[in-house]
Amino acid sequence: MDDTRIQPAPAAPAASPSAPPASAPPLLVVRDLVKRFPVRRGLLGRPAAWVHAVDGVSLDLGRRETLGLVGESGCGKTTTGRAILRLIEPDAGSIRVEGRELRDLSRAAMRQERTRLQIIFQDPYSSLNPRLTVQEIIGEGLRVHRGLRGSALSDRVEAVARRVGLSSDALWRYPHEFSGGQRQRVGVARAIALEPAFVVCDEAVSALDVSVQAQIINLLQDLQAEMGMSYLFIAHDLSVVRHLSTRVAVMYLGQIVEQAPTAELFDTPRHPYTRALLAAAPRPDPRRRRQRLILEGDVPSPVDPPSYCRFYERGCPLRVPACREAAPPLEPCGRPDHLCACFRAS
Repeated sequence: MDDTRIQPAPAAPAASPSAPPASAPPLLVVRDLVKRFPVRRGLLGRPAAWVHAVDGVSLDLGRRETLGLVGESGCGKTTTGRAILRLIEPDAGSIRVEGRELRDLSRAAMRQERTRLQIIFQDPYSSLNPRLTVQEIIGEGLRVHRGLRGSALSDRVEAVARRVGLSSDALWRYPHEFSGGQRQRVGVARAIALEPAFVVCDEAVSALDVSVQAQIINLLQDLQAEMGMSYLFIAHDLSVVRHLSTRVAVMYLGQIVEQAPTAELFDTPRHPYTRALLAAAPRPDPRRRRQRLILEGDVPSPVDPPSYCRFYERGCPLRVPACREAAPPLEPCGRPDHLCACFRAS
């Protein structure tokens, strides 16, 4: 497969993309999003408890913007992305795209809305139907939603494939005939075929080799510049998030604890969990050492999360008795666009 026209990303993180004008209305507005999963027990399988996977998440996303969403495994990042798209139904909250409330839409109306809302899945192996050719995988949405048939469909699919770096002879092959990076290009092609306004990138490069990661990241940036899409970029790799994101939101145990422009968050993190997360990231230069922040204790159970600060039990270095009395709100800290959920953030 020809990957020569997409060059690897530079070793040093590039400057974060510029944010959209403050006066522009956001494309996506999420408020107080909640998703719980039942823990069933007994012969009748009745819910005995609930896992609080997403617990009151609020975020905004502007046009042509990339919001990075980071946090430990199990903190609710993927559930947040899928709940926003209603791939899993949220239990409460508001999801507005260009002012339109998605939770009010019927099944038929939501199906039409999905042409503007897409997702790139983490696993390029299980996310593609092994019984369909690449031509059929990319063309399925165009056929169902755009009504394209015959040569019109074939021409459109070939154009989309070229856009993501796939040659025309790849269209008649099956997913198992490709490498992981090539499969992820197919996943990207499927996501952009309908020219969506918003794409959830759910760990879209975490399963790929480093060199292939750079190619897919550059591809996503090129497509965003060309098509004007907005990304919710879910990832563990902080260097990738720093390179790609306009702003970053840090998630802990189902809640966002800090959110800020990328450079601001990486240079002056306010929340102690964010500081611990950044301190744990490896540095490419062994001569540049950073002070590690060792967390004590265990993550509270998402089945019964505390009503007070959820980071208190991890041995938070800033904790005071007040932190055990109430949960700190997510509010501006230092500057209006830097939000932090900590009573003692500075």
